[in-house]
Amino acid sequence: MRILLLLLAASAAHAVAPEFNRDIRPILSDRCFACHGPDAGNRKANLRLDTESGAKSKAIVAGNAAQSLVYQRMASTNKTLRMPPAYAGHDALPASDVETIRAWIDAGAPWQQHWSFIAPRQSARPELKTLAAWPRAGFDWYVAARLERERLTPSPEASRATLLRRVTLDLTGLPPTPSEADAFLADNTPGAYEKAVDRLLASPRHAERMAIRWLESARYADTNGYQSDGVRTMWPWRDWVINAFARNLPFDQFTIQQLAGDLLPNATRDQQIATGFHRNHRTTAEGGIVDEEFRVEYVADRVETTSTVWLGLTMGCTRCHDHKYDPLRQRDFYSMFAFFNNIPREKGFVFNFGNEAPYIKAPTAEQETRIQQLDARAAAAQRAWNAAQPQAVREQQAWERTAAGAWERGENRVAAETLPDAGFDGTREVKLGTEKGRFNFRDPFTLMARFKAAPGVKRATILSRMEDYFEGSGWAIYLIDGKLRFHYIFRWTDLGMRMETANPLPDTATGWQHVTVTYDGSMKARDGHTKIYLNGVDQPLNILFDQNIWPLEHKAELRIGAGGGDDMRFRGEISDVRIFDREFSPAEVAIALDPLPLDAIARIPTAQRTPTQAGKLRAAFLDSGLSRPLRDVYYRSVVATAERDAYLASVPTAMVMQEGPPRPAYILKRGAYDAQGDEVSAAVPEFLPAIAAGEPRNRLGLARWLVSEANPLTARVIVNRFWQMLFGTGLVKTVEDFGSQGEWPLHPEVLEWLAVDFRDNGWDMRRLLKTIVMSATYRQSSRVTPDLLQRDPENRLFARGARLRLPAEMIRDQALAASGLLVNQLGGPPVRPYQPEGLWNELAGGANYENDRGAGLYRRSLYSYWRRTIAPPSMVTFDSPTRESCVVRESRTNTPLQALALMNDVTYVEAARKLAERMLREGGSTPAARMNYAYRVTLGRDAGEKERASLARLLDKLQTRYNRDTKAAEALLRQGEAERDPRLDARELAAYTGLASVVLNLDETVTKE
Repeated sequence: MRILLLLLAASAAHAVAPEFNRDIRPILSDRCFACHGPDAGNRKANLRLDTESGAKSKAIVAGNAAQSLVYQRMASTNKTLRMPPAYAGHDALPASDVETIRAWIDAGAPWQQHWSFIAPRQSARPELKTLAAWPRAGFDWYVAARLERERLTPSPEASRATLLRRVTLDLTGLPPTPSEADAFLADNTPGAYEKAVDRLLASPRHAERMAIRWLESARYADTNGYQSDGVRTMWPWRDWVINAFARNLPFDQFTIQQLAGDLLPNATRDQQIATGFHRNHRTTAEGGIVDEEFRVEYVADRVETTSTVWLGLTMGCTRCHDHKYDPLRQRDFYSMFAFFNNIPREKGFVFNFGNEAPYIKAPTAEQETRIQQLDARAAAAQRAWNAAQPQAVREQQAWERTAAGAWERGENRVAAETLPDAGFDGTREVKLGTEKGRFNFRDPFTLMARFKAAPGVKRATILSRMEDYFEGSGWAIYLIDGKLRFHYIFRWTDLGMRMETANPLPDTATGWQHVTVTYDGSMKARDGHTKIYLNGVDQPLNILFDQNIWPLEHKAELRIGAGGGDDMRFRGEISDVRIFDREFSPAEVAIALDPLPLDAIARIPTAQRTPTQAGKLRAAFLDSGLSRPLRDVYYRSVVATAERDAYLASVPTAMVMQEGPPRPAYILKRGAYDAQGDEVSAAVPEFLPAIAAGEPRNRLGLARWLVSEANPLTARVIVNRFWQMLFGTGLVKTVEDFGSQGEWPLHPEVLEWLAVDFRDNGWDMRRLLKTIVMSATYRQSSRVTPDLLQRDPENRLFARGARLRLPAEMIRDQALAASGLLVNQLGGPPVRPYQPEGLWNELAGGANYENDRGAGLYRRSLYSYWRRTIAPPSMVTFDSPTRESCVVRESRTNTPLQALALMNDVTYVEAARKLAERMLREGGSTPAARMNYAYRVTLGRDAGEKERASLARLLDKLQTRYNRDTKAAEALLRQGEAERDPRLDARELAAYTGLASVVLNLDETVTKE
């Protein structure tokens, strides 16, 4: 879609010859490129109008529009000949566009490479006539020059109170406190405003304010998305982002660490956590999906997000074909795809109850301290136990002289069955109830049994909690065609794990055999996470299925000799069933099978004992032979280690990027995952400068290229988004599209100046923000005159300050701040503020939303739990994106639902009540003083005379109502969970609550002036 530059029609720039990038390219891109542009597959008449050589070889005669086919066909009144073609349903070009084309061709048809694909360069400072004294920042000169050309005058500087509220909201997302406003207004020194800006930029609140826009671009959420929308833990990455802004990490490092922190030399844990940026995409655990199809979706999402965030290009268009408007080929998409295509063992079908590998532990600072303490305690206890070994050896030698009888491990045992009648005839089963063996997919366990199959048995169940059909739900140990097999199944087709021994039992194995299955709770079958032992020997396995990512429902009870169907009932003998709720080590499995009693082992000379025999004696001694003093030393070591391990298990993880084995990448025909075309290697789009020689062709090389001088886009794209953050609209309005279909910047010199300044001054984000907010352009009053409204309705010429409705998070956070409820706590797990009751049940079923109690209700909106399929309704109502995909453009609407939310949502009613309490306690003894206090808390200024009069009339009505209806007052004051000040009269507090609600709902309150 062509973006019309409404202001250019009235611009003096049109008095000069048309400029290709500004005037001609938008017409050609909008009306011609679809058929005569970069997409070779859709190109008509073999004519290209997107390149100078293509256009001038066939359709343009430079200097002679009348002889140029482009002009002839555009100007034709014959519908058969006219372009764009009438027969395809296209309207004719406006006469003004045809005239622009004519003037450009007659002027020699000077061509330009697309402006955003040329390296940014600052132009010479313009000469000013009437506004030479106005600029404060370098880019102000270009704004002033444009205003002079338009015969406009800048607005006066905003009042100090307004300016402080504006810059405080812009830099921290919160309003200034009354004490901050008082201090600023009392400071009449020339540097007062700069001191305020420096204070705001150094505030932790600034880091939080900056983070939320980045989370939206990174599609951050606390759930996976799609229908199942299971939970994930990515808030450690969110906290990394906050910390990066708090440290003012230069943007080039901010980029490199998020795209490739794991590939940096000696990468720290923080640098690895940073790479969670590209693990924030949606993932699915839906039954019946094609695994590879969705894995490809995830990689494609990374390409599209990277191109949007750093390049401002719509590369998603090239997934299926060459771009119709920009010089991006389908090959370019899959060359970028290759950078992100080799995460080790990435799958399309993912775990839906937590993080999907690869991930790492991500302790908070407090947790890190606790881990160090526990490590030190465990190490000290182990040193003490090591020091006690000479005594332990002496005690064991003495104990061995009295040791006798059988011994086995008893700890963690949940079942032990030695059957008096071991015979099974194919109909018998032994039921052990529904409480034993209820292991779920994250629970480690060990299963043991002795068995002797009858001759000729091909299929039989040894031990199970399995439904009575072979593809049922549950777990079971089978003997099938001479091989031991273990199944753990939620759903046969796609959820569970199945494995068998690679080799059948030897032909000589006709007597009693022993099977052990161990599982470590990792949700994996392969790589030793699940093992099958035959007679104590770890067996090589064939992994038949490995997708154990869903909890069992345990529909069957624990049974010996049955499960999996009537035809699977055991024939032969089974005995000595043992079940433990932990994973046994190989040594422990061997010990459990050793038949010798303790006294028999003790009689064997120490040097002649096998490792298993020695281990059995040692384990039995530690279990029951230690003296009291030595037992205390030993158990302190065991407990300290167990406490440390348990704490480590509770530490959150964060999904990260890792570099796995090379995986080939292919052009996918029409974007289909299974339609592979030519193989491609990792590379940046061909029309842009290549990655420098010597740089690796991986994510690290890509990240460094993105922030190199060779790349003309990143600096422009980022400063444009910062500008959007402060002014509501970017210098390029299409912040997500710097290509041919994007908008030509109304102030190209400003954009270029800022981009070069940002890049050449260390990618310093705070410096960039300070430069903008210190400028004369930013500090103007936002008051609009009728003439300015007509001339420049969207304030694209910047003859006044920005006036915008606050974004969603600021509206809520401001209400909490004004009420005194806001809890300023940095980072940590997500919280659950108020949400309409039953919303989750109505929209998705399953567990309902439960809001927090206490501080969790009043944290900043940045920390609110974000479920993708049901995003926080108060945020979405005020135009927050749903986080299902990357969004970089800020949008603002004005709907009745927003007004209803501000007046009736419990968040705002409760905030009004607490603001009313502040008015009554801190605002003074008169209604007028209390009104002024409310205005100062929310707007940073006193209420005007007319405002106080209007509020006084409202207060009188409210007091009359609540004096008559105490029940209504009490009902209003029960909204929200914050405690009510019992010292305040309910009727008066209810009246002031109504008054505070009006103040919180003023247009000025929810607007940045």
